[in-house]
Amino acid sequence: MRFYETLYLLSPELSHDDYKAVLEKFNGIIEKNGGVVIRVDEWGKKDLAYRVRKFDKGFYVLLQFCGPPGITALLERDLRLDDRVMKYQTIKLKDKADPEQLKKEFGTQEEVESEEQKDETPEGASEIAEESVEEAEHGVQ
Repeated sequence: MRFYETLYLLSPELSHDDYKAVLEKFNGIIEKNGGVVIRVDEWGKKDLAYRVRKFDKGFYVLLQFCGPPGITALLERDLRLDDRVMKYQTIKLKDKADPEQLKKEFGTQEEVESEEQKDETPEGASEIAEESVEEAEHGVQ
């Protein structure tokens, strides 16, 4: 199997339900045609560098998947025909890839988000907070 990455841009006018339906549609195309979805990274609604179809904003979605060589043609055909998709780009990252190894490498979306939250907490912040509490307790006595 080959490892691919597709970045697509969705219309900012989509409701939450339509947005989720689009994600499920493209994930289903990959799985139905012998592929494996490794990761779906929803970047959210962002400003565009230039206007696309009279819009200044759009929803970005990064889709990483493994599949046989012809899977990109099937996915891109549906991306092109869906009016909710404003732009898309697919690149091949590896010729031969093991989906299970890639899932371990990239982890689940929840694991990635929890690691990002840990990185945002300054090191030693909990120790400083505990020392402050102890100092306050000693000062009260």
